[in-house]
Amino acid sequence: MTNTFSFNDVSIGVGDKVKITTKTVESGKARKQIFIGTIIKIKGDRESKSITVRRIGANLIGIERMFPVNHNIIEDISVTKEGLRGSKKAKLYYIRDKSKKDIERIYSRNIRKDSKIKTSGTKK
Repeated sequence: MTNTFSFNDVSIGVGDKVKITTKTVESGKARKQIFIGTIIKIKGDRESKSITVRRIGANLIGIERMFPVNHNIIEDISVTKEGLRGSKKAKLYYIRDKSKKDIERIYSRNIRKDSKIKTSGTKK
């Protein structure tokens, strides 16, 4: 099992902030529902692949939702912010204990590291 997968030619990995659009049918009417959060787990292989997405809702309550990737209820998955590429953990369960501010601090620290690596490689 890997930490990344592709959906409609878009590479998605653990730690990415994603926007998932699903199609739900209630009382004969179809509507779209959007869930925005961070991928904390990718489980399974090929047809049985599923992802767990977490977000912080109202009153700082954590909401986790599991999505089967190859199911017809998912219309689109788009990456809003790339996560921690090359992270040492495949399952980001430690995010459950962090506040929203702490999670953003981890992302900003990673962005600074990436920019230092890119700029240091160009100097001669």
